[in-house]
Amino acid sequence: MKNLFPLLIFLIGSGMYGQFIQVDSQSFTAQELIEDILIESDCISDVVVTNVVGGDFQGVDQSYGYFDASGTDFPFENGLVLSTGRLQNVDGPNTTLSDDDAQGWAGDRDLEDILDESNTTNATIIEFDFTSVASEISFRYLFASEEYQENDANTCRFSDLFGFLIRRGDEQQYKNIALVPDTQTPVKVTTVHPEIPGGCAAENEFYFESFNGADVPINFNGQTKILTATTEVIPNISYHVKLVIADEQNFRFDSAVFLEGGSFKLATDLGENRLLSTASALCPNETQLLDATNSQATSYAWFKNDELLLSETDPTLLVEDPGTFRVVVTLGNGCTSFGEVTIEYGELPETFDTVLQQCDPDDNGRTSFNLLQANDIITNNDNELLVVAYYTTQAFAIANTNEIPDPRSFQNSAENQIVYARVENRSGCFSIAAVELTTAFNTLIIDDITICDTDEIDDGFTETPLINFTSTFQSLLPSGATVNYYRSSGDALFEVNGLSDPFTNEVRNRQTLYVRVENSGDCYAIAPLDLFIASAPLLPEDTSVAYCINEAPIPIMIESGVQNPELYNYAWTYNGSSIPNETNAIAVNETGSYEVTVTSSSGCSRSRTITITASELPEVTAVVVNDGINNNSINVTVSGGGAYEFLLDNGSYQENGLFTNVTPGTHRVYIRDINGCGTIVEEVSVIGFPKYFTPNGDGYHDFWRVEGVTRDNPTESFMIFDRFGKLLYTAKDMRSGWNGKYQGATLPTNGYWYKVKLSDGRTFTGGFTLIR
Repeated sequence: MKNLFPLLIFLIGSGMYGQFIQVDSQSFTAQELIEDILIESDCISDVVVTNVVGGDFQGVDQSYGYFDASGTDFPFENGLVLSTGRLQNVDGPNTTLSDDDAQGWAGDRDLEDILDESNTTNATIIEFDFTSVASEISFRYLFASEEYQENDANTCRFSDLFGFLIRRGDEQQYKNIALVPDTQTPVKVTTVHPEIPGGCAAENEFYFESFNGADVPINFNGQTKILTATTEVIPNISYHVKLVIADEQNFRFDSAVFLEGGSFKLATDLGENRLLSTASALCPNETQLLDATNSQATSYAWFKNDELLLSETDPTLLVEDPGTFRVVVTLGNGCTSFGEVTIEYGELPETFDTVLQQCDPDDNGRTSFNLLQANDIITNNDNELLVVAYYTTQAFAIANTNEIPDPRSFQNSAENQIVYARVENRSGCFSIAAVELTTAFNTLIIDDITICDTDEIDDGFTETPLINFTSTFQSLLPSGATVNYYRSSGDALFEVNGLSDPFTNEVRNRQTLYVRVENSGDCYAIAPLDLFIASAPLLPEDTSVAYCINEAPIPIMIESGVQNPELYNYAWTYNGSSIPNETNAIAVNETGSYEVTVTSSSGCSRSRTITITASELPEVTAVVVNDGINNNSINVTVSGGGAYEFLLDNGSYQENGLFTNVTPGTHRVYIRDINGCGTIVEEVSVIGFPKYFTPNGDGYHDFWRVEGVTRDNPTESFMIFDRFGKLLYTAKDMRSGWNGKYQGATLPTNGYWYKVKLSDGRTFTGGFTLIR
């Protein structure tokens, strides 16, 4: 018996709410939800709920229950809803995230196995048995989820799972009937959605209803269209159904499946939907025979777009135009079976007849055509159209038989022969286009072309832009003609293996290319082009040469540097201006840029630049001596237009004029121009004081004297003291030195002191040791 009293109470109590659906988790038992709400039919019997699993929210809410549209535009008036969250979060508006969990709420192994998934949680399950009097049952549903996120790539990656699992009561293996229509694809967020920009392409978009804003009847971000689950059963045999929905990976972002009340019915199979979106729509002038024949039927009622077709009472209906067609089959036992199918019609492809012109090298009206070159013209570059094949007759094209085996190399059998292309769209609808094959014979004679091997290696191979070839015979071609190059006449004829640009010859020193000229897209002529590769003069790299301006106006000689100079012609420029000189070498006495172009007898040239730079002898501008100390140094600076290096005495040349750790005495600093413009010498004196002397008459260190004293900088006074300050020796000229005696008497080993004043005003004091 149907339990209508709770339903009346629920509807009366919810009359004040008209904008959102209303849900109820307490007024109906699971048995009542299945038997009285979902099925509501005496033609399906023995309905027994055997198992219920869901979230327990402290006894005040569940994860499944009854829903009512309450006057909203929700597509079902009422029914049963299963959710992966709290039922109170199912009704609108869509302003909060349905994102619930409950203690101990596990997933479902059967759902994981049938969908080949894992790690489910928060599974809501209702299982029941039933028996049908007919051979097919169906019910209507839609899927909604928070994981539908508009313009978000997460829509492409995450989806909760649900299934309508069915099996015979005496069997163990389930099958899932919650599938995308006419496929074996489970319905999920990731399998039914529009294109997600930056995320993924659309999948089964025809069955996606919408992304939801805030003001919608349910609290989910998106939903599918109404879908129908259908399966065959054996009449009067008990079947077991498991309705199950579960979160994947974690409890976040809930989903729900809404089952339409009273939609669990006997079903009649009218075949697959014929849809444009699945490329199965009918073509113009095609028909579809719908067959609802049932041996137990007593009457048939057909509907088109929900309008009764009064004159259609037969078991079959011939469909000649698009629409949604339903049939209601009344059986002899008083039960009713329902069937529905959507039929759409596509359009015939728009095609364009064309003429394909090919060159005829033999001028006999016969040649080979690449028919595929007509594809873009026939379809007007419509990527939605496919040229299936070409045929020699229109009848063959219509019948799709005896296609031309190799359309890339078709030999015409007559002048102006017509072949036919069969063009299909995604629905398989076809049109026929005619292609007229014409030939052209135009004489084109191209003179031999010599190019120069100007790369770094003189090996008979070189790279050249193809436009350089075209320019030599452009005047022979029609205005606006295009030119392409090939290795063989066959490649040119079929326009395959075109040469890359720029082109490097593949045969040393010589190669024959084939030129294909097209005028307005049609072949105009094919002609050979003989290419010769000549050697260019080999020159040294550009260089710089120094000219010593201190030797001006004496000239220096510069030359091209080519081997066997008598074989070539020469042209010189100076700073970009021509020089009246056609020889290998020239004399120059001016700085600047000289360029020589060397040309061979074949007309191949190379150029070399020789830059003349100024250089000259240095001029010393300063000599700084830091002497009379432990680490004497000399620093010489110079000026001049050259590049200079410096040498002290017999050492090595260095880049600067600073010398350290210089010994006392007279030294020579050599400064030379590295470009060969000469060397100057600067004498430098470094003052120093010996630390000891040994006046024992052996010829070594017999006198103590100041080192580095010169005539240009002599001593002005020179005094020696003992350690008590007694003056022992004084002189003006220190060059002879002190012999270690005082008034003719030999002084003992000891320390002595000096005071020296030079003519440049400097005074030095210090000590030394006399050693006997």
